[in-house]
Amino acid sequence: MRILVTGSAGHLGEALMHTLAGTGHDTIGVDILPSPFTHAVGSIVDRGFVGRCMAGVDAVLHTATLHKPHVATHRRQDFVDTNVTGTLNLLEEASAAGVGSFVFTSTTSAFGAALVPAEGAPAAWVTEDVPPIPKNIYGVTKTAAEDLCHLFQRRMGLPCVVLRTSRFFPEEDDSKELRVGYEDDNAKANEFLFRRVDLEDAVSAHLKAMERAPRIGFGRYIVSATSPFQPADLAELREDAAAVASRRVPAYAAEYRRRGWRLFPSIDRVYVNRKARAELGWQPKYDFAHVIEQLKAGEAPGSALARAVGAKGYHAETFAEGPYPVE
Repeated sequence: MRILVTGSAGHLGEALMHTLAGTGHDTIGVDILPSPFTHAVGSIVDRGFVGRCMAGVDAVLHTATLHKPHVATHRRQDFVDTNVTGTLNLLEEASAAGVGSFVFTSTTSAFGAALVPAEGAPAAWVTEDVPPIPKNIYGVTKTAAEDLCHLFQRRMGLPCVVLRTSRFFPEEDDSKELRVGYEDDNAKANEFLFRRVDLEDAVSAHLKAMERAPRIGFGRYIVSATSPFQPADLAELREDAAAVASRRVPAYAAEYRRRGWRLFPSIDRVYVNRKARAELGWQPKYDFAHVIEQLKAGEAPGSALARAVGAKGYHAETFAEGPYPVE
């Protein structure tokens, strides 16, 4: 199979290229930046470039995007050009080339304001049925691109799967409060309870989606670590997240005490991956309980693949107040 991976110099694109190497597939990495995993340097905004890269392709894994960290540094038009027009170019050329599977990497950020419950309300139980309320140009353009995928499946018969991935980047958090209040590994371990996915699991979700897209036709799935929480926990999560975690994953408490770590006092959302597990046959490995076992064994949390890919950064320049400026 000939597989086109866009964004091959990024976290997920590189991880996909690394994982696909040696599988017998003919994999083509494209990106605007050169890298060891990029075979063709160019922009998906350039329809001619996309068309040339699409020759003979059987499947597309479309990870290239402008991200949330670019909101304060790039024009809104840049987001439209890359995230909407670039995706449209890929869909047009994939349809014309008879591609059998198209996987689009979206984001749980697309839910936007729907992720923030009112004061005093229970935490949000976030499934694919929650209507997105984008709160910035990043969310707007990602949901627009999702709709383009659905359109091409309905009108052109192009099998498309949309994966709304949660956090998998290793960079520091943009919140100064979190950076000051928590060790980085502590904060990221906490997120496996409700809003983080390991990079290896994100890769396996994409490969499952690529495999099953022809049967599914169109599907939209949340890709996040399996949370131990249940709907009955949502009210208490806003008030005392540690009490709920102690019931659901009791082994965490001793290891956190040993390290001097702590949970976030309040959790405002829980991403639910049940549909992805059921319909894609996806089996994520790295959840909070697994991370605790790694910590107890003296291992770094997460996968070797995530550590191998490492941090990328999102800008050529550095910023005094954090990893990137916040809008």
